[in-house]
Amino acid sequence: MNSISELRVATAVGLRRVTFRTRGSTSGPITRLMSPSDLGQMLKPYVFLDFFELDLHDPRAGFSIHPHSGLATITVITEGDLRFDDATDGTGHIGFGGFEWMRASSGVWHGKELSGGNSRRAKGFQLWIALRPELEHAAVESQYVEAQHVPTTGPAHVILGSYLGVRSPARSPDGITYLLLKLAAGTKWTFVPPTKQTVAWLAVASGRLVGETPAEAGEMVIFEQSEQSVTLEAGSDADAVFVIGAAEPHPYDLHLGDYSVHTSADALAKGEANIERLRRLLVAAGDRRRTGGTIPIFRE
Repeated sequence: MNSISELRVATAVGLRRVTFRTRGSTSGPITRLMSPSDLGQMLKPYVFLDFFELDLHDPRAGFSIHPHSGLATITVITEGDLRFDDATDGTGHIGFGGFEWMRASSGVWHGKELSGGNSRRAKGFQLWIALRPELEHAAVESQYVEAQHVPTTGPAHVILGSYLGVRSPARSPDGITYLLLKLAAGTKWTFVPPTKQTVAWLAVASGRLVGETPAEAGEMVIFEQSEQSVTLEAGSDADAVFVIGAAEPHPYDLHLGDYSVHTSADALAKGEANIERLRRLLVAAGDRRRTGGTIPIFRE
């Protein structure tokens, strides 16, 4: 469970109130800022957020092969880079501004599709998004998008959705906006949420934010639900690198498995049954490791 502190402060006129802050819980190279059983209940469709610092050149590091269903994952890099090597998507590197998008939907097994890149270590965020009924058992999709193919508007890289007329190449559901920013030291930027996207939060990877919404590196901040804009200012000592998300509220209860999030008990049972079926197929498939050391996502 996250260590969460509720802020009981008066709302200044014209400011969007911060309702929660957390620094999460850290285990080794990973800090868990949000899980479906805690802050995910408040921020759905956003249900999970990890901040990581990994050395994937070390074969002992990284994630084990694990399943998902009913959700989508998005991995962005805030420092360094990682390498992908996929039979469908080719080979390349995901650095600052690039991302991996995977809509697990009906079920996948993954965890080794990225390996060490040109940098020794890589830092970034992995986010999960709960899917609506029309997508939670849809066909699986995945994309690796290098930084040069991610559009920007001002300091913002548009990772998911559309912002100020700029659309991400990710095939994500409507009603979700996810941005990665490097805000120059001492400068300000105003986030204007798209219409109806009243859920909003941010998490800082490095540097710090000051002014109306102060936040330190490693901290996640949750805003009250509204369509009000937020003005953010980087501290004068360093650039601030952070992600910010907004979305239309997810109107469904969260039914949780170990690695699955669905909209009903029946949908969860169906997803977990398919994960088990895929596990047996994965075992039968044997060694799928590619020359570069990655293991592609297993799906039908």
